[in-house]
Amino acid sequence: MLSPTKSKLVNLYKKENDPKVKERLLLIIKVQEDGQIPFRVVKEMHRSNPWASDWLKRYDREGLKGLKDRTKTGRPPEMSEEISLSIKKELSNSNQGWTTKQVEELIIKKSGIKYHYTHIYRILRKWGFKQKVPRKVHVNTASPEEKEAFKKRLPKYLWICSSSSRKIDLP
Repeated sequence: MLSPTKSKLVNLYKKENDPKVKERLLLIIKVQEDGQIPFRVVKEMHRSNPWASDWLKRYDREGLKGLKDRTKTGRPPEMSEEISLSIKKELSNSNQGWTTKQVEELIIKKSGIKYHYTHIYRILRKWGFKQKVPRKVHVNTASPEEKEAFKKRLPKYLWICSSSSRKIDLP
């Protein structure tokens, strides 16, 4: 018979939709409720030992809430929200396209902050702008007449039945 805590964990496992939390719950069930050795469970799950020990510690400290991912704050932006909003408006109101260099100069003029061009690209993507890429034009293409003449050429050799192994030359 299942212990009350194990049956509770198994029910939570069945109801959980997040695959990462589900995997962590499986680790907890196997180690703490089934009494399996963490090293073997980790090997079976194709994970590392530190991964397992971190999640076991978090479960011991915080319970089931500790198994969920925390929000990652990251580094705060250097540019204020008001300045970025004004730059977004200026970029979206113009009908012309903007180069990364032009956007960089605009950001420097408005905020005094200098970003690397790859970061400016990331910022523009985050703001909802897309890169405008010119359509490919093949310079050395044949004329339509040359293309038609090429299509209508007869094959050089005509192959006949596979039982006979000789070729017939065409004029």
